Amino acid sequence: MRIVILGGSGFVGTALLRRLARDGHELVVPTRNRSRHRELALRTRVQVAEGDVFDRDWLARQFDGADAVIHLVGILNESGIGGAGGREFERAHVQLTAAVIDACALARVPRLLQMSALNAGSGCSHYLRTRGAAEALLRASALRWTLFRPSVIFGPGDGLFCRFAQLLRLTPVMPLGAARARFQPVAVEDVAEAFAVALQRPDSIGQVYELGGPEVVTLAEIVARCARWLGLRRFVVALPHPIGWLQAATFGLWPFANKPLSLDNFHSLALDSVLTAEDGLHRLGIAKTPMARVMPEVLRPRG
Repeated sequence: MRIVILGGSGFVGTALLRRLARDGHELVVPTRNRSRHRELALRTRVQVAEGDVFDRDWLARQFDGADAVIHLVGILNESGIGGAGGREFERAHVQLTAAVIDACALARVPRLLQMSALNAGSGCSHYLRTRGAAEALLRASALRWTLFRPSVIFGPGDGLFCRFAQLLRLTPVMPLGAARARFQPVAVEDVAEAFAVALQRPDSIGQVYELGGPEVVTLAEIVARCARWLGLRRFVVALPHPIGWLQAATFGLWPFANKPLSLDNFHSLALDSVLTAEDGLHRLGIAKTPMARVMPEVLRPRG
């Protein structure tokens, strides 16, 4: 198959490229800056196309002849001090999804598989609100769509475990807001497998797959395990809600998008990120990968 993957250079996209290449598919990765992703062009069966991914007509040209489009693009935070009031979430999640849907229609692509998130459309965070709005656009389209709603995803270079590992190396005490927030962490390789399997199954059309791993853990437990896997003795201090809010607001003053925490993250953490429907990995026949099988090696100190 010829498959176009938006977000193919990201955390999940990199794992998915490896997985789909094993099946012999021809893969196209649109990007705004080809020079930043030269390593992708060196891969067998991967073509990198440079252009404006928000340009519907340019996207349609990249989609021409494709059997399917996979849309993975998403952001966890906005740039700027305190964020951008939801405008960047709206652009990355809603406006881009609208452009992708229109481009699929123009290029007559029959299939669209899209990444979303558990709790999409719930709560008061801009992240979850715009994820839900993007889902609504897809459901209203004439495309043969499939949606994936993962909990937090773990693996090499992830945005939670590896981010906390960096912080734990700097301080003996980790003050933590929303410490009781619950997650069902899922391995990035299992998420990639879910996309690959669903792509081959007609019965996945019109389905929503919630993806979670074998364990439900709190944020405090995640941080404690990261410290243990790093070989560090660290103390995790759960903060009262007002102090946790203040911590998130302070971290949100970081002017770039790779904030360790923001108020929007804090609002998202008000909802547990655990499965609420039938287990998507089970429905797709995929065995779950435990955190302990992957993350100790990922976080193990080198040298």
